[in-house]
Amino acid sequence: MSRQQAIDQTLARFDDGRFQQTLARRVAFRTESQDAASGPILRSYLDDEIAPQLEALGFSCRVVDNPIAGKSPFLLAERIEPGAAFTLLTYGHGDVVRGYDAQWRDGLKPWEIVVEGNRWYGRGTADNKGQHTINLTALEQVLAVRSGKLGYNVKIILEMGEEDGSPGLNEVCAANSELLAADLFIASDGPRVSASRATMFLGSRGVFNFDLHLKLREGGHHSGNWGGLLRNPGIRLAHAIASLVDAKGRILVPGLLPKELPESVRAALKDIAVGGDVNDPEIDPDWGEPGLSAAERVLGWNSFEVLAFTTGNPAMPVHAIPSEARAHCHMRYVVGSDHTHFLDHIRAHLDAHGFDDVELRKTDVRMAATRLDPDDAWVRWGLASIERSTGQRPALLPNLGGSLPNEVFSETLGLPTLWVPHSYPACSQHAPNEHILADVTRESLHIMAGLFWDLAEEGPGVFKERR
Repeated sequence: MSRQQAIDQTLARFDDGRFQQTLARRVAFRTESQDAASGPILRSYLDDEIAPQLEALGFSCRVVDNPIAGKSPFLLAERIEPGAAFTLLTYGHGDVVRGYDAQWRDGLKPWEIVVEGNRWYGRGTADNKGQHTINLTALEQVLAVRSGKLGYNVKIILEMGEEDGSPGLNEVCAANSELLAADLFIASDGPRVSASRATMFLGSRGVFNFDLHLKLREGGHHSGNWGGLLRNPGIRLAHAIASLVDAKGRILVPGLLPKELPESVRAALKDIAVGGDVNDPEIDPDWGEPGLSAAERVLGWNSFEVLAFTTGNPAMPVHAIPSEARAHCHMRYVVGSDHTHFLDHIRAHLDAHGFDDVELRKTDVRMAATRLDPDDAWVRWGLASIERSTGQRPALLPNLGGSLPNEVFSETLGLPTLWVPHSYPACSQHAPNEHILADVTRESLHIMAGLFWDLAEEGPGVFKERR
């Protein structure tokens, strides 16, 4: 019984095609959570696909209805060992974004795995069926080599509505906090910092969405008759936005910025390179907060984005001064930001700059900002395990640039959170032609088998140290 044996058995599942067969079966479930008619398929993925595998590993499973009417169900599972030193909670989601079947290029289908060289195409291969299938495969083989004795308990929550904003996830976790009680959280979602470098991240930036709306009058008015006499809402709203963020993307409202960039975060990001892969866009070096590296700007700081701006009729412009203009904006923000008062800061700034006629409306805070301390004992352990498996130092991101429902696990359940992603930035996860890379998938199986093994061998000591 050895770590290498567990890794070898896990990799054998990839090399002989069994992993691909399992993933292909899961990709075939059309689990589009944004489609209200998908309810029976979402439930079937849990009942008929995931629960049987977990029950064969000794888990007890139950499917829980969403407390929000019409939303997706959850699978709660646990495997308890007598005398276990601590408990691990892991997570995944089986739902996907819409397939957009007609938009995939010739030869590809969203609900079938198509292999082209190093790429495995199919909806959910990267987000998130491929990722939780990697983790469950590795756990299965570690259990087999250890004759069913890990020395720690394992609990699992699999949701079917993450792509719909994870409705009900926090409520289910709060209502089942005793059942889901654990000491450590490890899961996989999102991309690595690059395809070639294993990555761990400890939380995610939050998202705060809001609308700016300016209506000056009823109906449009001929620009020849009224141009130069009537305020143009598009021009005025553009200037209102320009008062919030400058021409180089720097936020001009102090209340929208984090209090600081902690030294532990700065140190973790020191060797992180952002972009540079073949399909990545070219980074604009002078965009965003001055004085910060690219990694610090996207992972350690806040950004203000205009996602949509409309005035008049863009599809069929006419020679008329429009009556109104709208902008849909959002903030990506990090821990240490005063997000509960973002709206107040924006309102006060607009009023002070003469834009009291611009209406401001919060649409939602989809996910809060979270971040585990990069110096945490579990972080040091996890990085050492990954390096032992890959022979290379992994990238440590204090938080993901995007957003995940991590606050449910870090705040509601109060757990230290380690995320080990198995995808890469150019995987087209929410677009047509979504795919994973075969070499990254194989390495990820290696990493997770090592992590689950090392958790059995070293986890009790880390648990005692942290306590």
